[in-house]
Amino acid sequence: MLTEKRKLAKGTPYETWLHLFHGKLSGPNVMIVAGIHGKEVGSIRAAQELVKQLRNQELTIRRGTLIVVPIANQPAFKKRVRGNPDLNRTFPRGSDRRATHEMSRALFKIMQNYNPDWYLDLHEANGLSSKSKNVLGQTLITNPGNAAVPTVQKIIKQINATSIRPSHHFHIRLHKLKGSSRTAASEHIHARSVTVETCWSLKMNTRIEYQTQVVRHFLREAGLLQK
Repeated sequence: MLTEKRKLAKGTPYETWLHLFHGKLSGPNVMIVAGIHGKEVGSIRAAQELVKQLRNQELTIRRGTLIVVPIANQPAFKKRVRGNPDLNRTFPRGSDRRATHEMSRALFKIMQNYNPDWYLDLHEANGLSSKSKNVLGQTLITNPGNAAVPTVQKIIKQINATSIRPSHHFHIRLHKLKGSSRTAASEHIHARSVTVETCWSLKMNTRIEYQTQVVRHFLREAGLLQK
């Protein structure tokens, strides 16, 4: 496995690390982004742990390429705030529209350069979806009609069938969010595009573990990890 580390948005307040892991065999490209909202720390920690495990060869990408941006919004993360403007509303919205923020432009350029088959956007939200359909904690979100839907349903079934307590069960949500990285990846890159949402009220280690489980399931389904 070949590893690379680059600066993204170099020379700007949003400068951050981008990590690439190339398998020995050809295969799909998968892009994972966390920290678009700076206060959603569980998802950021999960992405950082994934990078650490890959760099230490505790985990190996066998085919394809994995692109990981653990902290997309460095200024917001340093302050532990969502971010203003909301970075997840600044990605391209139409065929003739450009991203309206320097960091969303940088991330979208990576999407265009690598044309990922899968795009995962790691987030956290209030509430447990098992208790209310009006909250997003413990959900996997994709756009209506996106090719990811069958895989999302399969992964939710697999995770919920383990020892996970019923109140922590994941549910699917189908929603087109204009200006989000997920929708931009779906509509412009034609990626299987998914937002992962864990619940803030859960303990940090629990949230990190759920994020990690979900990501590993997707990497296996994409063929980057051994099933």
